[in-house]
Amino acid sequence: MPGKSRLLFCLGLLAVGAPAWAQNAPDALSLGDKGYYEAAGVNVLAFSNWYDGLFADSKISGVEIIQQGLRNATNGDVRLSATPGQWDPIGAMVTRKVDRAAGVIETRLRYADYDWAYTIRAQQQGDGVVVSILLDRPVPDALVGKAGFNLEFLPSAYFHHAFMADGVAGSFPLHPVGAMVQTDQRNAASGRSEGPGAEPLPMANGRDFVLAPEDPARRVRITGNAPIMLFDGRNQAQNGWFVLRSLLPAGKSGAVLTWTIRPQTSPGWLRRPVIAHSQLGYAPAASKLATVELDANDKRRLPLRLLRIGADGAPTTVRSEQPREWGDYLRYHYLQMDFSDVKQPGLYQLEYGDVRTAPFRIADDVYADAWHATNDVYFPVAMDHVSVNEAYRVWHGDSHRDDARQAPVNHEHIDLYRQGPTTDTPFQPGQPIPGLNVGGWFDAGDFDIRTQSQYQVVRSLAASRERFGLDRDTVSVDETRRHVEIHVPDGRPDVVQQVAHGTLQLLAQFDAVGHAIHGIVEPDVAQYTHLGDAVNKTDGLPYDPALKPGEMHDGRSGTPDDRWAFTSKVSALNYGSLSALAAAGRVLKGQDDALSTKALATAERVWQEEQSHAPDLFSHGNTTGGPLDWEKFAAAVELLKTTRKKAYADAVMALWPKVAGAFAPNAQTAVAALPYMPAAYRRAMIPTVRQWKEESDRIARTNPFGVPITTGGWAGASTVMAYALVADALHGAFPEIVGRDAVWRGVAYITGHHPGSDISFVSGVGTVSKEVAYGNNRADFSYIAGGVVPGVLIIKPDFPENHEDWPFFWGENEYVVPEGATWIELVNAADRLRAKE
Repeated sequence: MPGKSRLLFCLGLLAVGAPAWAQNAPDALSLGDKGYYEAAGVNVLAFSNWYDGLFADSKISGVEIIQQGLRNATNGDVRLSATPGQWDPIGAMVTRKVDRAAGVIETRLRYADYDWAYTIRAQQQGDGVVVSILLDRPVPDALVGKAGFNLEFLPSAYFHHAFMADGVAGSFPLHPVGAMVQTDQRNAASGRSEGPGAEPLPMANGRDFVLAPEDPARRVRITGNAPIMLFDGRNQAQNGWFVLRSLLPAGKSGAVLTWTIRPQTSPGWLRRPVIAHSQLGYAPAASKLATVELDANDKRRLPLRLLRIGADGAPTTVRSEQPREWGDYLRYHYLQMDFSDVKQPGLYQLEYGDVRTAPFRIADDVYADAWHATNDVYFPVAMDHVSVNEAYRVWHGDSHRDDARQAPVNHEHIDLYRQGPTTDTPFQPGQPIPGLNVGGWFDAGDFDIRTQSQYQVVRSLAASRERFGLDRDTVSVDETRRHVEIHVPDGRPDVVQQVAHGTLQLLAQFDAVGHAIHGIVEPDVAQYTHLGDAVNKTDGLPYDPALKPGEMHDGRSGTPDDRWAFTSKVSALNYGSLSALAAAGRVLKGQDDALSTKALATAERVWQEEQSHAPDLFSHGNTTGGPLDWEKFAAAVELLKTTRKKAYADAVMALWPKVAGAFAPNAQTAVAALPYMPAAYRRAMIPTVRQWKEESDRIARTNPFGVPITTGGWAGASTVMAYALVADALHGAFPEIVGRDAVWRGVAYITGHHPGSDISFVSGVGTVSKEVAYGNNRADFSYIAGGVVPGVLIIKPDFPENHEDWPFFWGENEYVVPEGATWIELVNAADRLRAKE
């Protein structure tokens, strides 16, 4: 359940040619020039994508099926269990070769721990793809009975559907109720038994499976030269899929297993058009663009109509025109209509053929309350170390009162945490570290406290408070009682209270161990994957090894369920944390003077300490801060803004050349320093600003949406919002160079003007928004109002995806707290920009 990577991935504009199936028999699959098999309404991919390197299995690799616009199967690969979980072993890709002339894709993979390699060969054959497993040498003895070819099917695609196994009918269950068999559960690291476990038994067996025989949109036939078993992976984990699996035979080499996969093709099928637009609506002065997304084979060109809806429901046509041709992007063709000159307030809809959008507004106040759900609900629900109540609903109890134990040394953990060769603290591995059980937010759909996220949120919320004077009060926060009430004002600005809550956790780290830590995370996968009330993850009592498991005495417990603190010293984290503390010092002044004073004093002390020694450069994953110069630059700027001391201005000037080459991620910080710096600093920025403008204009032309769309394993809503905020900052400081439209485009993208659908990626914001997301309540197929999801994930090479029927795609649907803070900042920036018109 990760979800914290904010890496910037390269952009790619993919040319879309005529589909291969258009030149062949309507049911035949052909290997097209994009490297996957194509027929009418069907694509079969073979390792076009690779498992996410940051967080293991992310359901985006192996043999995959896209059928009538839905990716309903993935992870066709050799796996070592029937229903593997996210952290289970995966073979590493060695090579992938595509032979278009022969219609063959061969992928070589290897399990290094077993020194064992295999090849998966896919070849088109009429209306199907033949998949063969080729072995140079037999399955290792240790993997006999474990290694098998799996193909996973999306449960939500097959709810309310049937299957047939060798002609015997069955139904896919809505909820897992399959039989299980008891097993001996082993610790992956030690190999020691941890007591009884359980594995699912197959729902059905056969050599000829037909999934959804009654529905051509989901019908897939799979035949094999060996027995095939159907499993329900949800028996072990809520994010499990339906799995078809054949074991690899022992003692054999060569082509040891063959499946033929025949997804139902659909001659003449065309994907229904999508009218991308902002579900939130538009300010009168904002740019307004409607983008029609068409199947590449949809040659119809219909008028696009803008309708104003009256109080009686009657539509009045405001504009009807043939939208202009934008061209091809990814796998779709795009048409556009610019209606920026429509400024009259009211309720509107867009219509193309028989597709009509949900209603949206044009209004002066359209952005004014778009941040309220994030402020009022999402952030309170994300608060750790407190209980949170909303009217009749308890979101969670006072969680993690037993934080935290010192992580073991030389240990690489889950979710990109790692402890170095020493603790860098006075505490021994496993020893409780007192004082860390205050403040902070659950980082994402999981429950860990990632320090880098904490200080990003504090800085962003502080910026929003300072720039926009946010004083909304709808949440009651009582840190003494460790309790929060949603929709209950307490006389203090909510944003300030959230800044204070994050500040408490950052200060607690310095108080407890003397420096910023990587974060606090669960000790094992079983606890990490907990869903439900966070208070039930631990017993709330610090661990005492002198007590027996389950024994409690004098406020301590013999159950080692406390989260671990990863504490290797990292200068980048120190600078990142002190930048947030310096910003908090300003915002908390007059609201909580004692906390304000301590935050600033700690920030200045840590700055001085960092100047006295060579930087600590320990680095791992995405839990040890950003690049050192970036973090140091932010710290200098925030200290300068708070203290106005010349020493920090000198540091900003000295660091500017080191961050100018990576301008975009540092641009907001650089602009924030302008009022406190000499004129030479602004002059030095101008060439860089011009270069950013040229590059951003180029990016805006690469897709119909005018924003940077990333193509990595984590979708790019955060990148789009950062791009729009940079544009806002540069427009304010350099209006003669940078215009305002990128801000409007960024807000519109997040709220529905994007590929694949027209849904708003902020739950509860806009007429149609994310209602099935990857929050810690995802097992309920629900949402948290105001949470922001990553958005459109590009399944390589050309399939934009965001599921509203399956929350467990973390790369598309996981809420992350920095994105919540960024949304508050962005939509208020848009409102401020509107007010200036």
